[in-house]
Amino acid sequence: MRAHRVHLVRMPAPRVSIEYCPRCRWLLRAAWTAQELLVTFESALGEVALVPGREGEFIVSIDSRVLWDRRAEGRFPELKDLKQRVRDIVTPDRALGHSDVPQ
Repeated sequence: MRAHRVHLVRMPAPRVSIEYCPRCRWLLRAAWTAQELLVTFESALGEVALVPGREGEFIVSIDSRVLWDRRAEGRFPELKDLKQRVRDIVTPDRALGHSDVPQ
């Protein structure tokens, strides 16, 4: 008798992109945001990409789904809010500790 091999197909982990305005000098803000997301969701994310965008842009997306748009929201994201939005998509059952405060 031959043993059957089971091939598990790994789903690609979510890709976060942070589009920022290089002319506005928002690279450091984008890099800090990326670092915080990677530290919080290191085993749940496949990639966090920094993408130079158009003037005035600061957009955070997961797999092309916009989570935060600075223009639409009227401000930059508070990290607590952004982490909650990422969590709700990537690991909805996970508690975020001090960042998980009811709104």
